[in-house]
Amino acid sequence: MTLAIIGGTGLTQIEALTITGEERVTTPFGEPSAPYLLGELNGKKLVFLARHGNPHRIPPHKINYRANIWGLNQLGVTEIIGVAAVGGIGAEMAPAVIAIPDQLIDYSYGREHTFFADDLEHVTHIDFTEPYSPSLRARIIQAAQQAQISVSTSGTYGCTQGPRLETIAEIKRMAKDGCDLVGMTGMPEASLARELGLAYANISVVANWAAGVVEGEITMAEIEKNLEVGMANAIALLKATVFLND
Repeated sequence: MTLAIIGGTGLTQIEALTITGEERVTTPFGEPSAPYLLGELNGKKLVFLARHGNPHRIPPHKINYRANIWGLNQLGVTEIIGVAAVGGIGAEMAPAVIAIPDQLIDYSYGREHTFFADDLEHVTHIDFTEPYSPSLRARIIQAAQQAQISVSTSGTYGCTQGPRLETIAEIKRMAKDGCDLVGMTGMPEASLARELGLAYANISVVANWAAGVVEGEITMAEIEKNLEVGMANAIALLKATVFLND
């Protein structure tokens, strides 16, 4: 069992990760976001990938999700934890909160979102009833409890196109649809992992209230401040989860 961590905004690298090497993988779908870092976290081997590249330079709608996931599969990864900065919509999703979503709604468009598109012998459909691996989610939640890290153990992640933030009207629509969180990278990352049979779960770190949830403009200074706290807790959670990864 090999675990990979995909780090998003605020998690371009993990200082506690002891790097033992790196791999550059050529895929049929182009270049991944960055070299894959091989290393150890809390004494356990894993693979780390910076979703937006290192330095942080690839916007959400330009990420080569297919190459990223294909490359991880080629390296023998069987489980993926995607860490992402998000906006909070639900009342419990305040800035700096960590959430482990169990559902998602995809509002993105125009992205290369499937491996099953060309030169097929037959049309392929995947079951996506539960978009996140229940067993991997359960392990993350168990790790949080053991490490006494407060997390929200459910929620619906709404994936928007980006790179702009959303309007008040868009967030109101998403709230009516049942979204608790809003992010820009949750899809097609999750469905591509499912297509290759890889277990996938998401750790969402709330960087700000979504548009219109509270009064005032969303600023990068606010986001950076909340991410500093939230990502520190997320790294502690990753270390605890990796420790349970046998």
